[in-house]
Amino acid sequence: MANVIDTLKARGLFDNWTSPDLYKALERPMTLYGGFDPSADSLQAGNFVAIMTLCHYQRAGHDVIALVGGATGLIGDPSGKSAERTMLSEEQVARNIAGIQENLSRFLDFGEGRGQARLVNNYDWHRQFTFISFLRDVGRHFRMGTMLGKESVRQRLASENGMSFTEFCYQTLQGYDFLHLYDAYGCRLQIGGSDQWGNITAGTDLIHRQRDAEAYGQTLPLITDSQGRKFGKSEGNAMYLDRNKTSCYAFYQFFLRSEDADVIRYLKAFTFMPLDEIAQLEEQVKAAPEKREAQKALAEDVVRRVHGEEGLRQALQATEALFGGTLAGMTAADLLPVFADAPSCELPAAEVVGAPVTKVAAASGLCKSAGEARRLADGGGLYLNNERVAPADVVSEGQVVDGQLVVLRAGRKNYRLVRLVK
Repeated sequence: MANVIDTLKARGLFDNWTSPDLYKALERPMTLYGGFDPSADSLQAGNFVAIMTLCHYQRAGHDVIALVGGATGLIGDPSGKSAERTMLSEEQVARNIAGIQENLSRFLDFGEGRGQARLVNNYDWHRQFTFISFLRDVGRHFRMGTMLGKESVRQRLASENGMSFTEFCYQTLQGYDFLHLYDAYGCRLQIGGSDQWGNITAGTDLIHRQRDAEAYGQTLPLITDSQGRKFGKSEGNAMYLDRNKTSCYAFYQFFLRSEDADVIRYLKAFTFMPLDEIAQLEEQVKAAPEKREAQKALAEDVVRRVHGEEGLRQALQATEALFGGTLAGMTAADLLPVFADAPSCELPAAEVVGAPVTKVAAASGLCKSAGEARRLADGGGLYLNNERVAPADVVSEGQVVDGQLVVLRAGRKNYRLVRLVK
């Protein structure tokens, strides 16, 4: 099997390492960890880089630890941030950790024995410290000059908002996490985004000073699109792995809308598709970009791994519905994200159920009048829930999806979502 570093480089998942000696060290099984910030109760597409990297390490036979920052999440990592994060309560962090654990179980093989992933919460060991004991036992091993020299610290100190003492101490907590995992599990490698370099080296330095041992760090690139925008909550385009926060349809559409300039990089980074197959899709992008074969392959692969075959089926059905396919079997929750960008209105249920479709079309604003709606229906251009209607047809109770809404359409693409209210 190829060295995992070669795999990561080929797939655009490698940024830097603390020592090239890591390459040789990875010829034998190694224990490594990656951390996840419990700032929300679901991971999102921006976490795929770390998740996929851990998956590649596990596939190569290494032991993987997923650390959820139950303790550090109470403070907030200042790396890459221009202002201090909102403090979360212990109850919020606990709920978020439960959601993250469920997310990770879809990708990593958790269990016992070699090659199995392990989930840990750093609150389990940090809660044993008092402030005095942490300063005495851990803090004394950190040097102010080194801490102040970290890029994440220097940027914040130079900013208008500055940096609080709480945030400044964050690197000592993450550094100790690495030492604890080294002692408890023989963990010798930490992975993290390129903005984590300072926190990672805080841990490798601590292990070297305290245990006279070599530990390693490997950073991952921050994946961006061709416009330089990253997948992240702070960018306002978060695609959550929890379908209650981001529907299967919206998740599918997010990747389907990938630009031609980005899609091949995304296929390499976010899927396990063989590189030769990706190369073939790259040729198709060049030869027939209008077919969007690479985008379809990307969206289907990612949704299948995140939401399973059923989630992919729902996403494809919802996509078909937007282009005139059947709405049979779809729920209101399925339809709302599909028609989120379509004009919508609210009408009293009593004015919809049992009323002529043409009258509802006029009341909703889809047509200027009932007469116009009748002429449209007479010509075969008026639809209810993507089914063609005749001028005399009425809205039956069974056509109201979940008792909440109906979808009207004039012509091929002119939709109107009608929400029923009492």
